[in-house]
Amino acid sequence: MRTPRSTYRLQIHEGFTLTDATAQLRYLTQLGVDWIYLSPILTAEKGSTHGYDVTDPTIVDESRGGAAALEALATAAHDAGMGVLVDIVPNHQGVATPADNPWWWSVLAEGPASPYARAFDIDWDANDGRLLLPVLGSAADVEQLQLVDGQLAYYDHRFPVAAGTADDGADAATVHTRQHYELADWRRGDAELNYRRFFSIATLAGVRVEDAEVFDASHTEIRRWVTDGLVDGLRIDHPDGLRDPAGYLDALADATGGVYVLVEKILEPGERLPSGWATAGTTGYDALADVDRLFTDPAGEAGLDAVTGGVDWAQLIHGTKRDFADGTLLAETRRLVRELPGDIGLDEATAQDALAELLACFPVYRSYLPEDGAAHLHEAAHLAVDHRPDLAAAVDVLVGVLQDETRPVAQRFQQTSGMVMAKGVEDTAFYRYTRLTSLTEVGADPSVFSIGIDAFHQKMAERASAWPDAMSALTTHDTKRSEDTRARISVLSELPDRWARTFARLQELAPIPDAPIANLVWQAAVGAWPISRERLKDYVLKAAREAGTSTTWTDQNEAFEAALTAAVDAAHDRREVTRVIEDLVGLIEGPGYRNSLAAKLIQLTMPGVPDVYQGTEFWDFSLVDPDNRRPVDYASRATALAELEFDPQPEIGPVGVAKLHVVRAALHARRDRPELFTAYRPVTVSGPAAAHVIAFDRGGEAPGAVTVATRLPVGLAARGGLGETTISLAAPTADALTGRAVPAGRVRAADILGDLGVALLLPTGGDPA
Repeated sequence: MRTPRSTYRLQIHEGFTLTDATAQLRYLTQLGVDWIYLSPILTAEKGSTHGYDVTDPTIVDESRGGAAALEALATAAHDAGMGVLVDIVPNHQGVATPADNPWWWSVLAEGPASPYARAFDIDWDANDGRLLLPVLGSAADVEQLQLVDGQLAYYDHRFPVAAGTADDGADAATVHTRQHYELADWRRGDAELNYRRFFSIATLAGVRVEDAEVFDASHTEIRRWVTDGLVDGLRIDHPDGLRDPAGYLDALADATGGVYVLVEKILEPGERLPSGWATAGTTGYDALADVDRLFTDPAGEAGLDAVTGGVDWAQLIHGTKRDFADGTLLAETRRLVRELPGDIGLDEATAQDALAELLACFPVYRSYLPEDGAAHLHEAAHLAVDHRPDLAAAVDVLVGVLQDETRPVAQRFQQTSGMVMAKGVEDTAFYRYTRLTSLTEVGADPSVFSIGIDAFHQKMAERASAWPDAMSALTTHDTKRSEDTRARISVLSELPDRWARTFARLQELAPIPDAPIANLVWQAAVGAWPISRERLKDYVLKAAREAGTSTTWTDQNEAFEAALTAAVDAAHDRREVTRVIEDLVGLIEGPGYRNSLAAKLIQLTMPGVPDVYQGTEFWDFSLVDPDNRRPVDYASRATALAELEFDPQPEIGPVGVAKLHVVRAALHARRDRPELFTAYRPVTVSGPAAAHVIAFDRGGEAPGAVTVATRLPVGLAARGGLGETTISLAAPTADALTGRAVPAGRVRAADILGDLGVALLLPTGGDPA
């Protein structure tokens, strides 16, 4: 199996096609990238900028360049010595425009008799045997239906008409009653939907890849990429939505000959990826969480808690998860009830209540019966009974059913718990728990405030041993904030009192009448400053609606949203507000840059396969999507990279050439000297500022690449710098960033680290200490 030494993620869409990606290969090769890593490229909804709404799994999207462009890109990449990793989406398909999805169109037209009916996870026994489509503005809008060119039309939407159901000249509303689907008020979807969806998105329909025929049909093109030598590896989106992730990965390995495969999997603290899966590991959310917390000062936790009132994380997420199990995802909870055996002695209401409580208490995204046993289910049961003693008997009955992996309801429960977790935690609680927003990141538990150097070393040693080829990441298309935005916000953990005063002053000048949302908004402003009015407004409205405390997507509070946008306007238009923001940014910008450089070097050199998200080799102060998918100026990056040949030691500045320099050096070392990155061991740091320096050696039996980086830069500056702090080196090295020779033995950290606060020491072959 060919394994990448690094990857570079590219978002492919009609504005940046496969052909455009090919044009950047020379730059990426010079940067040191080993593999390119492409977002989904199969045919998706027209205008989709992300590609996760696949409408035809058998064709490379023409708007993204098409099959010929993929072949040209793969050929050029391979000629340059690079591999190709592609993101695929087995869990669901896009059905927003039925006519664009031939499988879905067939199911709507022919119902259970369609050759594609088995492809989608539909409960035909519910809703009187009709597929519920929640697309109408209201129930009365059935009267707005028209027959146009033999199809049912609802404004711009088109739906097929089953053969023989319109032949008698009946009106559109009557013809509608004869279809295999029911066009319904959109409000009915959350409670009555009878097909599995992706989280709460009704326009993404779940696919049954556990069926061998469906797997083959949906992976024929993907298999061709591998067998034709176009693609070297695959990234699997959302495996937790699948009925049997382990079985899917085995089938994929058989179909592709066992190519390099990664899974987009969120692990809760202490959770381990099932060891038997046919995968090299996760896409790196776990690594991101560990790196972020290394740059968070534990001394700031209490002070930041005081700003938002000290919210109990466990209590918060229990409430948000229960809300989704009872509300937006009620259709999924009800489907579980329908799949329960009829002889378990629970009435429908009690079963629904107890299932919702188990979903709310489930401690991880899902279990994987039978390989990981039922420990998480039993933990959820204990928590559920603690919350609801009145449900103890029902919970006991349900656990007996749900731990039996042969039962359909047990299999579906595993698919459903992740939906509740994602919606309740990432998409809601992360916008309510705002004490330090750099920690509310995908795949992370924000109640874990920081980790120390020893704990980080232990985690990395385990990673090197168990999952050496898993991906590490700091920014992805899904992160709530880019790595540099988070690195700057993390500085607030060293300045909690200053943040409290700044927050109070901003609230005095431009009040937002929801303190946790206000804390999130103002941290976003200082974290991404300078940020345009339009970008910040888009972000704060999305964040507040996701939080759902003072406004929501479906019931928008105009007065509150006006206060939000007024605060953004004040930040840009009122000098006294701008000054408060800029004064704090002036204080934390420099430490934020140092955090960014240190975090990036660690991520690029730690165990695993490091990914660079498009454009983040410069500073990138992005917020949540779509802000993090803005166009990348590759010309300026290529120019800066060429100029580094003449000025190889850039200063830390506003553009980010210093970061580009660090990225280039680390990627070249990973690609050109892989023997230096085979294991992991801590390097001893001694002296008065030892807590501010982390160092590790990636060599095995022989010395390897040594990473040295500073942390908690405000505190380091306050104590007067590194002083006589020393680092013990096993062999003579040279810093890949400066070219400076470093002898073996105990060396002053200040003599190694220089202006950037980081060093990448590569062995030079001299006598060891």
